[in-house]
Amino acid sequence: MPTLSPFWRNGALALGLMLPGTALAQAPAAAPAATPAPAQSPDTVVAKVNGAPITAGDLAVAADDPALSLPGVDEAQKKGLLVDYMVDLKIGAQAAEKAKIADNPDFVRKLAYFRDKLLLDEYLEREAKKAVTPQAERALYDETVKAMKPEEEVHARHILVENEAEAKKIAARLKAGEDFAKVAAETSKDPGSKAEGGDLGWFTKERMVAPFADAAFKMEAGKISDPVKTQFGWHVIKVEEKRTKPVPSFDEMKEQVEAYLTRKTQQDLITKLREGAKIEKTAAAPAAPATAPKADEKK
Repeated sequence: MPTLSPFWRNGALALGLMLPGTALAQAPAAAPAATPAPAQSPDTVVAKVNGAPITAGDLAVAADDPALSLPGVDEAQKKGLLVDYMVDLKIGAQAAEKAKIADNPDFVRKLAYFRDKLLLDEYLEREAKKAVTPQAERALYDETVKAMKPEEEVHARHILVENEAEAKKIAARLKAGEDFAKVAAETSKDPGSKAEGGDLGWFTKERMVAPFADAAFKMEAGKISDPVKTQFGWHVIKVEEKRTKPVPSFDEMKEQVEAYLTRKTQQDLITKLREGAKIEKTAAAPAAPATAPKADEKK
């Protein structure tokens, strides 16, 4: 799951991302890729500000912050820009320390809040990584595929016009042998498919409005329909092919499977933590929103 950006990301210390004249705002054009430098230890000092070190590990943390994303900038440049940004950050933080910002009660509360949130994010991410294994992903995929019912799909073209008389003339032309794509390009009022010769690609029945879907799924492949009326106008349909919708492969579903397992693991963990915690709300706590009673609570 995404890590939390530092609480200062939207504050004055993010000036390097917004204002002209700052290091990150004036990134030069990308230079030719250089030979990769040897990997640095996280403790390697890359700069100092009034004696305070900035390390390679600090840069790695900053590089993971979505607020500091630099698309189109190569890694060598990005590291250089991040060093300059971290220098500005450190200078600003030192000035804030001298101004006793850290002693402000509001700041202390913000710091405690973001510390808790960052701890939770890191904890949930770590636990999800343990649970989302290749074996768990494959098991969920297999279970999901077993529950999938076969669905019929149709590959069809259509021509959309405003009235039935015009639709009948077009249907007659097509049944006489004229090329469907050519006639669609000349006559169809559907801007989405007209340029494609009326081609709608593959679709399942529920994706189309009922009169259109009913007609298309009853037709044989290669046939031309009589005019079909929907709320959009009058259609002439040609079914190109029919098939049973193929089951998506594991690779096609892997990203969704991983996201689901991650979410479920994290939700289950929070539920378990709540069940094991002693939670006390005082009279000062806002009232929880009303919820419908469970079935066994209804009398």
